[in-house]
Amino acid sequence: MEVARIAAPPFGEAARSTWLADRFREIGLSDVEVDKVGNVFAIHPGYGSRYVALSAHIDTVFPATTPLNIRQQGSKLFGPGVSDNGAGIAAMLGIAHALQAARIPHALPFVFIGNVGEEGEGDLRGMRHVFATPRWDKAIAYSVVVDGAGSDTIVAEALGSRRFEVIVRGPGGHSWSDFGSPNPIIVLARTIDCFSETPVPMSPKTTFNVGVIRGGTSVNSIPESASMRVDLRSTSMAEIDRLEGSLRRALERAVKMENEDASQNAMRKPQAVHSEVVEIGNRPAGELATDARVFKVIRAVDAHLGNTAQVQRASTDANIPLSLGREAIAIGGGGAGGGAHTLQEWFDCNGRDLGLKRILLTMLTLAGSGE
Repeated sequence: MEVARIAAPPFGEAARSTWLADRFREIGLSDVEVDKVGNVFAIHPGYGSRYVALSAHIDTVFPATTPLNIRQQGSKLFGPGVSDNGAGIAAMLGIAHALQAARIPHALPFVFIGNVGEEGEGDLRGMRHVFATPRWDKAIAYSVVVDGAGSDTIVAEALGSRRFEVIVRGPGGHSWSDFGSPNPIIVLARTIDCFSETPVPMSPKTTFNVGVIRGGTSVNSIPESASMRVDLRSTSMAEIDRLEGSLRRALERAVKMENEDASQNAMRKPQAVHSEVVEIGNRPAGELATDARVFKVIRAVDAHLGNTAQVQRASTDANIPLSLGREAIAIGGGGAGGGAHTLQEWFDCNGRDLGLKRILLTMLTLAGSGE
């Protein structure tokens, strides 16, 4: 509950970073540090030069002004961020505390990472920074990402995505006296109409979405600008590249058509519309080989615990190491959760022990025996 009461919107995680660093020190982990983007690191020592990483993102989707009215009712917590990713952060701290207290011998050391920037426009910036840093790039042998609640999934396929803001600007004008001048909203409408006909394969699954449209000031004004936000997703970066090309061609065609129509039909010589495409998100795709050690280990742990888990594809912090060909998975922190990204979010701690056992056994098996 404590961490969920600390606001941590994308690019505003500093207070939570400080809180987590203090918790790591209280547990007794060594080499606690906060890097320049706000990621928090702590070490549980071992004997090797490479690490097993356990990470949980510390940001939420909610703006800093969101009321964080966290409450408990029986075994359930209610409030923004209690499951995503309060459950993941708490699980990571629980594992760190257990390792410090039990002093179970193991070979590879552990690095615990509370990373920023997983949600929304954070665009995985925290984990990108981890794997772009010489200190950690080659030092992490295995990555286990704890994201949300549950014990019934293994994310071993990274869903890639690319997001754009498409902006069209023109002269604007009055709907009567300037009729025929190029209209940015019509350009967007034509772009969407053309782009929506782009064929997509069933395999690899590929999707697109126009999720936001903005523009205009009144019903009788030709807008000076209009914009839309487009989301492209696939497990194949080649398919995302293809969709991006289709979007750009559709926009180029729509701009050309609108300018040509305006030059013929405007009541006075019009100014042209111009377009701009701004990338606002880029999450790389990747896939874990079925013979990867981390995959074999999590499967063996599940079998030992009598747990059934489905392999899934999703967009998580594991996208970054998976896209680099590294061994990584994302799993839940146990218990159950729902209502993610809403004010009605909840987390139920029943079954949390299974999730914690699952994480701990996976970490220790990956690290190897220290005896």
